[in-house]
Amino acid sequence: MIDECISRYGKRIFGLCLKLCKNSMDAEDLYQETWIKAYRFIDKYDNAREFEGWLTSICLNAYRDMLRRQRWKSMLAVFKSNEEKDFVMNSLPAETEDNYSHVREAVNELPEKCRMATILYYFNDMDVKKVAEILKMPEGTVKSHLSKARKILKERLEPNG
Repeated sequence: MIDECISRYGKRIFGLCLKLCKNSMDAEDLYQETWIKAYRFIDKYDNAREFEGWLTSICLNAYRDMLRRQRWKSMLAVFKSNEEKDFVMNSLPAETEDNYSHVREAVNELPEKCRMATILYYFNDMDVKKVAEILKMPEGTVKSHLSKARKILKERLEPNG
């Protein structure tokens, strides 16, 4: 059953992981963690809910867990030596330049709640109701976060702003 779910939702969930994380290594870790948790808690899935929404909630919660863990550890504490750190840093793929890299950077700098709402709404094509359900907040709050995000992005992205 899980293979079927991965085939059906995997690409979309991985896209969400890439948008949430600022590098592909973290995105891959988040993707794996999402599926491990989904498999572990599949018996708690409520058939009344949409499966993709449930899976997206797991992904967002795993992402929040990852952020909490990162706050307690410094980036360099993860590596056993400078050589290991240098190896990992040098093995990262180079970022490709496109016309929207400045937009992605601006979205990544948004306050976390605004950022999550923006990613789900604009990049994952979810409506306000679905975003509210996934983030477990009222629709009005989602609209407020989206409005605040638009204002911040407009200020940062306008040439004269």
